[in-house]
Amino acid sequence: MIDRCYVYDPGFVDAGSRAEIVTWLAQLKPLWEQRYSTKRPPPAGKPQRMLLRPVYWLGNWQFACLGYYEPPKRTLDVAVRAEPFPAVLAKLVGQIERRVKATFPPSTVPRRWHLNTCLVNFYGDRIEHGKAIDAARVGEHRDFEPGPVASLSLGERARFQFVRRGQFDAPPVRTEWLEDSSLQIFAGPRWKDDLLHRVQRVEDKQKLDLPPKIEGFRTRRVNFTFRYVPDEHVVPFGKLTAKAREDVREYVQTLATHSKFFADAQR
Repeated sequence: MIDRCYVYDPGFVDAGSRAEIVTWLAQLKPLWEQRYSTKRPPPAGKPQRMLLRPVYWLGNWQFACLGYYEPPKRTLDVAVRAEPFPAVLAKLVGQIERRVKATFPPSTVPRRWHLNTCLVNFYGDRIEHGKAIDAARVGEHRDFEPGPVASLSLGERARFQFVRRGQFDAPPVRTEWLEDSSLQIFAGPRWKDDLLHRVQRVEDKQKLDLPPKIEGFRTRRVNFTFRYVPDEHVVPFGKLTAKAREDVREYVQTLATHSKFFADAQR
């Protein structure tokens, strides 16, 4: 039976596009973010911690310390306008959007839906005191952005699972091995609301070290997760509230050292 709310295409990214993406990745300087603001104590009972892996965002950046986009309770001062997609990703995103609008149930695609934010996650090993610590996983969660979610995978394959809430040790509802150059899309209440998803493990059979070079980290998989944030909720850095602006100022200053977009945003 065909599920119109789920797509897995193992060979979506052609060889030429893959090579362009890898070349573009080499120019990035991902951030290691702290989970909470460094300007005030973390929430009660929540210790400050570094995120499990370095990240980069395109379209709009959801800094961890501002809290991630979660309508209706958290929509303002969350999605900070960021660099546009490079041409090779914009081309692939266009193909994904046309595919979704042609084949997914209209009820699962908001009227103004378009993929305007992308989280670039680097999965691999942290190197601490010469020892490799596996950081290639994501715990159970859901994506709150409205409409279909799409992701592209490069590098080692990852075991991606959908699980029932509160039954994380039970057999997963679905397991998908996300291969190099693959596309995954899911939408609708079953996949986005009723179930949670996780990345349980990433293989290391090829001993990859994908670009960019990240001090203290070896990347064996890069994942691009594309979602939709309503355009009215995307805020330039200069128009954040004073509190939010101070929370992320140091991150933006770091980004500005190698990104003209963020250098301009500072001004």
